[in-house]
Amino acid sequence: MSDDASHDLSRRDLLKSVAAAGAGLGLAHLGLATPADAESLSRDDERAHSAAATMMGVRFEPRDVVRIAIVGTGLRGRSTLGEFLGVGNVRITALCDIVADKVELAKAMMKKAGHDYEPAMYTKGERDFENLCARDDIDIVYTATPWRWHVPVCLATMKNGKHAATEVPAAVTIEDCWALVDTSERTRRHCLMMENVCYGYNELLVLQMVKAGMFGELKHGGAAYNHDLRSILFETRDEGLWRRNAHLDRNGNLYPTHGLGPVAWYLGIHQGDRFDYMVSMSCPEFGLTKWRKDHVPRDDPRWKEKYVCGDLNSSLIKTVKGRTIRLEHNVSSPRPYSRVNSIEGTKGLFEDYPPRIYIEGTGVSHRWNTIDGYKPQFEHPWWKEQGERARTGGHGGMDFIMAWRLVTCMREGLAPDFDVYDAAAWSVPGPLSERSVAKGSAPMKFPDFTRGKWRQALGENAAPKKQAATP
Repeated sequence: MSDDASHDLSRRDLLKSVAAAGAGLGLAHLGLATPADAESLSRDDERAHSAAATMMGVRFEPRDVVRIAIVGTGLRGRSTLGEFLGVGNVRITALCDIVADKVELAKAMMKKAGHDYEPAMYTKGERDFENLCARDDIDIVYTATPWRWHVPVCLATMKNGKHAATEVPAAVTIEDCWALVDTSERTRRHCLMMENVCYGYNELLVLQMVKAGMFGELKHGGAAYNHDLRSILFETRDEGLWRRNAHLDRNGNLYPTHGLGPVAWYLGIHQGDRFDYMVSMSCPEFGLTKWRKDHVPRDDPRWKEKYVCGDLNSSLIKTVKGRTIRLEHNVSSPRPYSRVNSIEGTKGLFEDYPPRIYIEGTGVSHRWNTIDGYKPQFEHPWWKEQGERARTGGHGGMDFIMAWRLVTCMREGLAPDFDVYDAAAWSVPGPLSERSVAKGSAPMKFPDFTRGKWRQALGENAAPKKQAATP
């Protein structure tokens, strides 16, 4: 499949002209498709012009009670279930997991929270979620499975007429990103990637400041998932059973969305700008090999594994408007947690971990200031309204705000805060980074999953696509 599904210059014409020139410069070296990819390029060009109507700004059908089914009731699934149970006006109609005991734990959580009814339970193998999706008492299916099952569950959900919500990343291949977009448009069902970090206190505070013009014209953002996961990756339960596997055959940014989602909101991606291309490189792999040597007995089967993903993957993204984003991934090194979370403009900048701000003409010149003085004016309305309840939830409260917003949008018939195009664009740096690394850090074009609609998202008289951007 092509690295770019919609580009102003016809790739077929480009291939012909380069071949005719006979310059002997390999297209692969330029990060463009090779002649062997011509057939798939043609298919992508056709796809870019034959889709159904956009899902941008499409409202949910209003309802009094939101009926939710959950596929994957492990640690993350049960954590998010707890947030839904605290929102109100929610009915959990069905639960699914290949481990029956985990479904029972989720059921017990429901009863303890006062949801004293019997959810339908699906525990008969890896494909039992398909039977769940066929039910007629579900409005949205939320999946918290291992990554490789996100797309199959979401596709089955939408094809059965329900909205889909998935944990991150939504997909790990370019083809699967397109499959989610195509199916969402064809079925007229939303497919949402539940990026909880977009709802963090600092992230929404900074978003308010961005919308108020506090940083001036934006030019650069920083995003990362730098989290020491070595002990978790080598656990013999939960994520340790599957998440380490990606390090065996993928070398790139395996988990781009936590840092990238909020920065995409700051920069108005799909609201007059979009990701254009990226370059990526990985340092050598040392971390997991060393951790295994220090902690895993030599007779353990995991000693047969060979890890190929570099400890630190660094990428640069260029947007169509010329802004840049630094994107990092590092889960294999001893280090403090950081998502970087920075934004820079012509008037100043914000950087997180720790949170600090500099606005030209305020405070002491050339010195960072705290963000505390900006909270009274720029605290986001969602945190003003729900902050007390949210702070008892997971990840500092962002998980509750995320669940509450989804239920609120569905009950009130609003458009969701993000859509399938965001899910695809925020996830696709995973496979694009792999391709760039494999080709010597060659530039990789982003597919235009919106098929050009990103240009129209903020017309002169149009309201912002996402409620999150509303002051």
